[in-house]
Amino acid sequence: MPSQTKDNGRTIAERVVQIGRIVHGDGFVEGLTPAQWTALRYFSRANRFSRTVSAFAEFHATTRGTASQTVKSLVNNGYLTRKRSEQDRRSVCFDITEASLALLARDPFQNLIAATSELSHTSREVIGRGLDQILLALTEQDGKQPFGVCLNCTYLRAGACCANDAPDYHCELLGETLAEPELGRLCINFSPAQ
Repeated sequence: MPSQTKDNGRTIAERVVQIGRIVHGDGFVEGLTPAQWTALRYFSRANRFSRTVSAFAEFHATTRGTASQTVKSLVNNGYLTRKRSEQDRRSVCFDITEASLALLARDPFQNLIAATSELSHTSREVIGRGLDQILLALTEQDGKQPFGVCLNCTYLRAGACCANDAPDYHCELLGETLAEPELGRLCINFSPAQ
């Protein structure tokens, strides 16, 4: 008897899209749209170099104008604050507010996180690596910038140590020192380590 589940690319792709549709449909809560939820999640996880409209547009695979409207609505509702970039005074960066932290505690995305948390550690590792490969292939195919965290980036360098005996982390691309908590944040300058 043939297997109920076919192990092929189309089946996996259809399931990924179906999961995305379910999560998208669950995103019309708390007075926000799915795009606004995506923006809040993004800005809560992005590093200081990536909290811009352009970076969010790239991450969300949308136009800068659409991303700008989404971000503007979150600023107007008190979920994001805007400030001039410390690195480039011409650009504007966005930070999440206490109100957005409270909202993110009720994020419908938690349902997907809970569902994936029920998988075994091994399954999560395998699926995570597989999804990383798919994302990288799609971004390369479309000429888009992949996103990732400093810990997995080719530009991350760890020095000997600094005054408090903690390692000194450095972004080779930007010439910036990184604090340890920043290493797990999303970055637009990410390049996967080989």
